Amino acid sequence: MTGAELKSPEDLLKERFGRVEKAIELGEPDRVPLIIFTCGDILRKYAKGYELYFNYDRAREVSVRFATEYPVDVFLAALAAEGFIFALAFSDYPDIAPSVRFWTGPMHDALGDKYTRWPGRELPEDSIFQFIGGQFMEAKEYCKLSDDPITFLNEVILPRSCLNLEKPSSEKANVALIRLGVEVSRYLKFLGDSAADLAKVGVPSLPLTFAYAPLDFIGDFLRYPTGALLDVRRHPDDVKRACEALVEPILKVALSLKPAGAKYAFIPLHLNEYLSPKLYNEFYWPTLKKIIVALYEQGIKSLVFFEGWHDPHLETILELPRGWGIAYFEKTDVRKAKKILGGHTCIMGGVPPSLLLEATPDKIKGYIKDILSEVKPGGGFILSPGVADIPMPVPPENLRALIDAVEEYGRY
Repeated sequence: MTGAELKSPEDLLKERFGRVEKAIELGEPDRVPLIIFTCGDILRKYAKGYELYFNYDRAREVSVRFATEYPVDVFLAALAAEGFIFALAFSDYPDIAPSVRFWTGPMHDALGDKYTRWPGRELPEDSIFQFIGGQFMEAKEYCKLSDDPITFLNEVILPRSCLNLEKPSSEKANVALIRLGVEVSRYLKFLGDSAADLAKVGVPSLPLTFAYAPLDFIGDFLRYPTGALLDVRRHPDDVKRACEALVEPILKVALSLKPAGAKYAFIPLHLNEYLSPKLYNEFYWPTLKKIIVALYEQGIKSLVFFEGWHDPHLETILELPRGWGIAYFEKTDVRKAKKILGGHTCIMGGVPPSLLLEATPDKIKGYIKDILSEVKPGGGFILSPGVADIPMPVPPENLRALIDAVEEYGRY
C-alpha cells in the first residue's frame, strides 16, 4: 500500500497486525484492515492447481509472490481441504490433533480418504480441490457416537471413509499411517516456512487454532448435510445428545494450540443458512455457543465464518460476551450486521466476489467508498472478500483497485 515500500518488513508486521488486533478489540485503528483468504483459486494465476497442493516449494513461492504484488494486512493461504474429522479422532493427543486439522493432497494419497478430490488425482491438474463429504454413519449409530465419540471415529468411521484404512492393523493400513506421519512432518515444515517467507515481506500470519460446530461435523463427515437436516426432525433427541458429546473433544482440539500462542479459533459454519430460527436455536446454536464461550473464557477469541445468509440468526450473536471475536459474513450485508452488532462484535466481510470479477476499477473504488462510509465509524470492522477465496479470473487491476480504495477511504 502507499508508503509501504519505505518501511521495513518488521515495521510492516507490527503495523499490520496491530491494525487487525485493534479492529478485533472493537476499536478504531489508523485504517480499516484488509484481509484476504484463499484456498488456492486466486493463486492459480501463477501455478496449476496440482502444483499448489502437491509441491510445497512451489506453493510457498506463489504465496509470497501474491502477497508482494497485492500487499494486504493479512494474507492466509489455506492450501488444504476440510479435515476436522482427523483432528477430532486424535483429540486426546494435542501434539498430533492440530497437525491433521487440514487435509493436503499428499495426505489424501497416503490414506485415500473419500471426503476430498484433488487436481492430478480425481480432478484435472489445473483445478482446485473439492470437499464432497460423505455418509459413513447410519442413523441407528448415533448412540455409539454419543457414548464414545473418539473410539467410534477411530474404529468405525476412519476405516469406512479411508480406502487405505479399511482393514485396521493390516500391512496396508500400517503403511498408510506411517506415510501420513511423513506427510504431516512435511506439511508442518511448509506452514512454518510459509509464515517466515510472508514475514520477510511484511505480511503477518494470524495465530490460529480451529474448532467446529457439532451439527456441522455430523453433516460434513458422518451423514451428509441432507442427512443431518433430516435427522433433526426424525431423530431429534439422538442429534442433541451427539452434539453435546462432541463439544468436549472439539474444545480439546481448539485448545491444543493455546500453548503455542494461538489467539483466535477459526470456525466455518455450513448448515446455519439451511435451518429455520426454531431449528437453529434448538439444534445448532446451543453447542456452538458453548464452544465459543468456553474458548473466550480460555483467552481465545473465535473467527466464525458465517457462510451463506445468516440474517435470520444475527441477533443470537448478541448472546455472546462483548468482544468475543470476529463475525465473518459471506452473503449477509455487513451494513445490516453493523447496525445490529456494532460495539459488540467485530464484523468482517463486505466485498462480493461478483464485484471483483465484473466491475471496473472505478466502480470498485466507488463501492468501497460507499460501504466504508457506513461501516467504518466506531471501528470494529475488517474488510474482506465475502467468500474464503477470490476467483482466479479476477483482473489484476481490480485487486489493485480494492487495495487502493481501502488505503484512500479506510482511514480514520
